[in-house]
Amino acid sequence: MKYLVLICRILVGVLFIISGLIKANDTIGFAYKLEEYYQVFGTEFLISTAVLQASLICIVEVALGVLLLLGSRIKLTLWLLMLMIVFFTFLTFYSAYYNKVTDCGCFGDALKLKPWESFQKDIALLVLIGILLIGQKYIRPLASAKVLNVLFLVSLAFTIYFPFYTYNHLPVIDFRPYAIGKDIQKGMQGGIPPKFDTKFLYKNLQTGKVEEFEQPPYQDTISWEVDTLKYQFVDQKQTEITPEVKAPIHDFNISTVEGEDITQDIFAYKGYQFFLVSYNLAKADRGVQPQVNDFASLCEKNKIPFYGLTSDIPSVIDEFRHEVQAPYNYYITDATQLKTMIRSNPGLMLLKGPVVVGMWHHNDFPALDAVKKTYFK
Repeated sequence: MKYLVLICRILVGVLFIISGLIKANDTIGFAYKLEEYYQVFGTEFLISTAVLQASLICIVEVALGVLLLLGSRIKLTLWLLMLMIVFFTFLTFYSAYYNKVTDCGCFGDALKLKPWESFQKDIALLVLIGILLIGQKYIRPLASAKVLNVLFLVSLAFTIYFPFYTYNHLPVIDFRPYAIGKDIQKGMQGGIPPKFDTKFLYKNLQTGKVEEFEQPPYQDTISWEVDTLKYQFVDQKQTEITPEVKAPIHDFNISTVEGEDITQDIFAYKGYQFFLVSYNLAKADRGVQPQVNDFASLCEKNKIPFYGLTSDIPSVIDEFRHEVQAPYNYYITDATQLKTMIRSNPGLMLLKGPVVVGMWHHNDFPALDAVKKTYFK
């Protein structure tokens, strides 16, 4: 039992620390995932607190993992771990059973788990934590209380700072399909459509029974005749054999406010070009706008394409451009894709053709000369 508890202790502690740090690495992304859950459960009033709650969950996960490994405050730590995993197990079961949230966000974009895989993972953790509760007498502190307190406070300070840093800048490690070095055009390839087995149901007008066929011999959807037996079409049913596998980047396109798709024109351009990404102009940081305007004006003088990307409707775009005196045009892109492209509103991306070369949070908005010196080759 002693060694079983030790193994469970290491597994649970390390897993909670890794899970918390991965989510803290992309605080905004995890907040988006929480917003999905709030919409599913009809608690939209919590959306405004999603970032704060995302940060707190990350901090608590890492803190509990550290306490478990250190062997400090074991009773409190184990019961908090149990309460947390019971709550997560309920969420993942609900998501899997009703197919509401297809990715739990447990490990951010680093590891995508299907709904039932997430539920199975939580069941395994539930068992491991249950073993720890039963065998908690075998969990011994690694050092004196004073040393444990110092180690815990140091780790806690880092855990609090880390999500704060990534929220105000960008993820330290980028697992998204739009990360620096990724080719957006290639990321849109590789998807596999779902496969279905189709059966056709026809009623035998002599026996009154409904019979199943692989394929009707004629295109006539009303009736057909085989061996003097007359049949009448009833219905057709499809059973999914293999599910759809989406490409890493899907639902991505860029269009003008008039609706003209210019995605391929963007990809065909061989030089450097900038995207100013703002999924929601009403929520965009206005303090950086003077820098953005100067940057866009310099791009125009240097004949470097500069595109504003948003999901807002044309009237909102016109109002925003007039308000901030934006000297550049906005184009329309799906909001989810914009949120995935960069965790900043607005955020700046540099591309060469379809390849992402650099990106900046609005708190780190660069000067064009510095960008040209570092990235233009």
